[in-house]
Amino acid sequence: MKEKQNRDIARNKRAFHDYEILETFEAGIELTGTEVRSLRDNNCQLTDAFALVRGGEAWLNNVHISPFAHGNINNPDPDRRRKLLLHKKQIRYLSEKTQEKGFAIVPLKMYFNDNGLVKVEIALARGKKLYDKRESMKKRDAQREIDRVMKERYR
Repeated sequence: MKEKQNRDIARNKRAFHDYEILETFEAGIELTGTEVRSLRDNNCQLTDAFALVRGGEAWLNNVHISPFAHGNINNPDPDRRRKLLLHKKQIRYLSEKTQEKGFAIVPLKMYFNDNGLVKVEIALARGKKLYDKRESMKKRDAQREIDRVMKERYR
């Protein structure tokens, strides 16, 4: 049986640098028709995005979805808040965790699933300190050096 691939729209690479990822969740997102058409053209930016739980609902903030090029005056605001579609248990769990100091909900990537629906992978994350960032950069550089040496050795 052939596996279907999820088609990525946008990735938040900065989240892996700024946060320690603890848990991930898949959430639906409430969008208008022109926003979906704009996402099909990969017009999305997740860099400074974050999620909040307010009134028993999860909201995604600071996600920039550019207006659809062939849309009309009814295009929605590109930076508006968008509702995340999660189970109530998941929303309650995220709400409890974000009450603790240092935890945040950040989107990692946005993609189309097998059925053509837009999904957002969000993560419960803890902010990294400066020394943690330096440590992860050292590890990445060391791994890059090891890979380079191994490549030269096996030529």
